[in-house]
Amino acid sequence: MGVRKKMNHFYSGKTHQANTMTTLHAGDKAPDFSLPGEDGVVHTLAEVAGTWTLLYFYPKDATPGCTVEAQTIRDAWPDFTGSSITVFGVSADSVASHKKFKDKQKLPFTLLADEKKEMVSAYGVWGKKKMMGREYDGISRTSFLIAPDGTIAKIYENVKPAEHAAEVLSDVKALS
Repeated sequence: MGVRKKMNHFYSGKTHQANTMTTLHAGDKAPDFSLPGEDGVVHTLAEVAGTWTLLYFYPKDATPGCTVEAQTIRDAWPDFTGSSITVFGVSADSVASHKKFKDKQKLPFTLLADEKKEMVSAYGVWGKKKMMGREYDGISRTSFLIAPDGTIAKIYENVKPAEHAAEVLSDVKALS
């Protein structure tokens, strides 16, 4: 049930340990967070309680896959707002990097800056990755659909950036 690791005062008075993969499942209560958006305003999961929320974690601003994923959500934005879905994109990039990326891509949703990697650790998306034979720590392209009651309705692993927006919209329709 939820997360039980140590990580330096991250959420709800609990502590969690950074760089530890956490296994969350559909039906678990979604870990709360408190992170700045690209405009410097701090956002929390509690502020969107009662609505569907998509938390999509991505490796880095302005990279090809991350740009495609953000653009497909942007292009489907009328459908997201019509379904009352709040969207937060999350990466370890800085507030300034997020602002530049959001402005360049004309994104209508908030990008959260998790520079200390607390949220990515709590959601279990920070860990070992491999690319071109090189192993390194990074964020896996994973999303969490949070139900209005604050539980995780669905976890999307190995997200296909060009197809993700349509998949989420279809799932919210089916689950509502």
